[in-house]
Amino acid sequence: MRTIAEINDKITSKRAVVLTVEELKAKVAEVGVTKVAKEVDVITTGTFEPMESSGAIINLGHTDPPIKIRRCWLDGVPVYSGFGAVDLYLGASCAVEVMDGEEVRERGGGHVIEDLIAGKHVHIKASGQVTDCYPRASFETTITRETINQFYLFNPRNLYQNFIVGVNGGDRPLFTYLGPLQPRLNNAVYSNPGAISPLFNDPDLEIVGIGTKIFFGGGIGYVAWEGTQNFTLQKRLPNHTPIGPAATLALIGDAKQMDARWVRGCYFKNYGPSMMLGVGVPLPVLNEEVVAKCAVLDKDLVAPIVDFSIPRRVRPTFGLVSYAQLKSGRITIEGKAVRVAPLASMFLSRQVAQELKQWIQAGTFTLTSPVASIAMQRSFLPQDRWTEL
Repeated sequence: MRTIAEINDKITSKRAVVLTVEELKAKVAEVGVTKVAKEVDVITTGTFEPMESSGAIINLGHTDPPIKIRRCWLDGVPVYSGFGAVDLYLGASCAVEVMDGEEVRERGGGHVIEDLIAGKHVHIKASGQVTDCYPRASFETTITRETINQFYLFNPRNLYQNFIVGVNGGDRPLFTYLGPLQPRLNNAVYSNPGAISPLFNDPDLEIVGIGTKIFFGGGIGYVAWEGTQNFTLQKRLPNHTPIGPAATLALIGDAKQMDARWVRGCYFKNYGPSMMLGVGVPLPVLNEEVVAKCAVLDKDLVAPIVDFSIPRRVRPTFGLVSYAQLKSGRITIEGKAVRVAPLASMFLSRQVAQELKQWIQAGTFTLTSPVASIAMQRSFLPQDRWTEL
């Protein structure tokens, strides 16, 4: 048994042995779980994938005379302003407002967040509720990350423990949050990077919890709470990994410390904007069980193949497929070979884990113990009640 304090002592003295989760899996295949558990202190995991349930809290600072902002746009993207006078929330998946007759701009909140992180100037336009203490009615200028007070990401749902494979069994193209799905099962798309993904390697969330320190967009972040749609009661394989969407996490971190390499706005044709985000989670080797769970391979992980041509909350599936099959580039559905591609960048997911490994080896990133566990008895409540007006 090791403790977080013992591992941190080795990190600060630059004696910690750190492996990426891919290196760990290869090492276990070579020498076994017991020997690896004795030698390794920290395992780093990573992902770089779309995480549209993300956004940024921004505090502008007060104007003179002061304004109580009630409508606001950043580079044409609407921003929620129902907090204090100059507190804003910019959603990553909120699209640029388009006036009648204008062309659709393939841009949204994720692009504005990326620009601010990159140090670029962003145009702001705001109107206010005039009161005795906030007499100003409107405000327009440009801002950068250096000219605002707080700028941090607070993401309600990141790091899906598992997700789905999208296909289209219909007769017309579909444009979805997984990208375009071609008719008659002509392609398939999956999102999760599989065995290198953080939460597949801690399936019971015994290590990761509220307060866990993470690599977040190129800076330091923390697990703030369970994520929205956290569904830990999903059916699981004997290795405890879920067969479909399961646990999620809410994350928080200072965007002023982040790097635009790891936070990128993106746009899905005929669906809308989103944001690609790099997140890395360190897993301390507290015992052999940690290593055994991190040794899970793509062939031991599965995801459901879901038909998007049926416009219902619960869609039919074509069964389960392993991540090893997905990563081969072809899967078979009802006897038909279907080409398949990931939304996550496997290359950048590996780079996240590698960069986090380097931070720990350099002694600049220590680990934290969770202050509370993530709820593991969380069911998923659908909204099936209909109200007729």
